[in-house]
Amino acid sequence: MGNEPATPKTQSTTIRIERTYPTSAEEVWRLWTTSDGIESWWAPDGFTCEVRKLDLRVGGELVYALTATGPEQVDFMKGAGMPLTTEARKTFTEVLPSQRIAYRSLIDFVPGVDPYQELTVVDLTPSGDSVRVVMTMEPLHDEVWTQRLVMGRENELDNLARVIDRQHTGMKRP
Repeated sequence: MGNEPATPKTQSTTIRIERTYPTSAEEVWRLWTTSDGIESWWAPDGFTCEVRKLDLRVGGELVYALTATGPEQVDFMKGAGMPLTTEARKTFTEVLPSQRIAYRSLIDFVPGVDPYQELTVVDLTPSGDSVRVVMTMEPLHDEVWTQRLVMGRENELDNLARVIDRQHTGMKRP
């Protein structure tokens, strides 16, 4: 599987993360757009994910809860004055099965920052027996939170790779 680091970030640039997975675009789409698929990989390490609503259409919503379960993550959430479980909302702006999904995430969980939205676009491109996933994101309100976003998304994509490995090749990633 190919991994490319995120592109450099500034407040005026988008962030791009790319991965290649040894599976079909349809399988990645299923993992990205079903409750059981999302719950199997979406949460960063040290968190669990519970899908509460999934309305996969333009204008529809994905609502899910992330709960800190790992000791470091629990300590971070408490230290930041955040609850251990946060509910997240995404509104779909594009839904092209097995090709592209785009959504606006409501950023309403940062203490002292007014809520705003961030756009993420995910493109799936088949290539032989693999699929290239390109995730493009808007930066968050400052460099610290943008870096947290990138680290979280990179971790999630690594988790997706582990799920695909287990399903298709029986390999386990370290």
